[in-house]
Amino acid sequence: MSTLVYVILTSLIVSTLSCGTNGETLELLIGSRGRGLKNGCSSENHRKYRATRCSKLGDAGAPPAALPVKTELLVFADQRLASVYPIIQKFKSLVTSDPLGITKTWVGSDICNYKGFFCGNPPDNYSATAVASIDFNGFQLAAPTLDGFLDQLPDVALFHANSNNFAGTISSNIARLPYLYELDISNNLFSGSFPTAVLGMNGLTFLDIRFNFFTGAVPPQIFTQNLQVLFINNNNFMTTLPDNLGSTHILYLTLANNKFIGPIPKHIFKAFSSLSEVLLSNNQLTGCLPSEVGLLKEAIVFDASNNKLTGPLPVALSCLEKVELLNFSGNQLFGMVPEVVCELEKLGNFSLSDNYFTTLGPVCWELFYKGVLDVTNNCIPGLPFQRSVAECLDFIAHPNSCPGMWSSTFISCKAPFSSGPMNPGMAPSS
Repeated sequence: MSTLVYVILTSLIVSTLSCGTNGETLELLIGSRGRGLKNGCSSENHRKYRATRCSKLGDAGAPPAALPVKTELLVFADQRLASVYPIIQKFKSLVTSDPLGITKTWVGSDICNYKGFFCGNPPDNYSATAVASIDFNGFQLAAPTLDGFLDQLPDVALFHANSNNFAGTISSNIARLPYLYELDISNNLFSGSFPTAVLGMNGLTFLDIRFNFFTGAVPPQIFTQNLQVLFINNNNFMTTLPDNLGSTHILYLTLANNKFIGPIPKHIFKAFSSLSEVLLSNNQLTGCLPSEVGLLKEAIVFDASNNKLTGPLPVALSCLEKVELLNFSGNQLFGMVPEVVCELEKLGNFSLSDNYFTTLGPVCWELFYKGVLDVTNNCIPGLPFQRSVAECLDFIAHPNSCPGMWSSTFISCKAPFSSGPMNPGMAPSS
């Protein structure tokens, strides 16, 4: 084969490869050794073939041109929003259940429009925009922890997460949040000890941790902190009520449904004097109710049911002129139901069931017939649904007494040693 033929053949192969020609075409070209292509690339037939083959191979055989990658550049309204974006996204990845599709809105740079997030101007820079409030109430989100989320939102002032399924403990790092003044994590699955990090947060005015699984003692200093609202009911706190409760200025306080033990401090009623609802129910409180209970001048509801309280019912309860509900059911109270208490004008629900009362006066009988007074399962002769005689006799045979027991006849809102009716059947103090 002449040198000229090889030059022509080589030229054709290069030309064919530039069109993306496949192996079959190459075999044709090489196998023919140029036969039938004597006119070379200038022949009309070759031009038509090349155009056809290149077109087909370009559609099917050649790799497609690379498409440009579309990347979204996140632009935030403020650097403070940009700094919390990865924190929110990390928390989003921890959410294990989102039945309402809340986290689907947590996309993009417009954090202020994420569902549950609210923006505002932080106190240190009124021209800035930051995440100022979180409201997850009722979202039913589930996550194993809030650590790395709540404690990493430096500008948050309100955090409300009632009725979710958040668990774990509360990080001590929340004490570093300078603006947080409302914290509501109620009705979740938190556990461990009382979140002591809040003790150093002087700006905190609202703390709601009820309906969780916190255990152990409640730090006494929480009751003298600058709080207006403290809801710690429905946990597993087991401790005595501290004496410094008398120094608290908390306006709304609930302690019910825990395991508080020991007597009710007398000073507590001074602290509660401004409360409209006093809830001590479902604990393990012991001892007698002191006459200082009459200091609850603003009380509309006073519920100390399902404890282990004993002794007579103080006539000082007659000082509670605004009270509409009194509940002392499920205790070990005994004696006569004070007539002056039954005379309270606004009293619409008075429950003394499951105690050991023995006597009702005329006014109390009237409340009983009206359905206001419930004395089911006591020791009152002539009434249905009372304890058995044997059970009542056994209780009387083992009398309970309290220090200063006779002070139950003292009416604290009237002159000292007012002539309130004595309680017949009262066991003598020992």
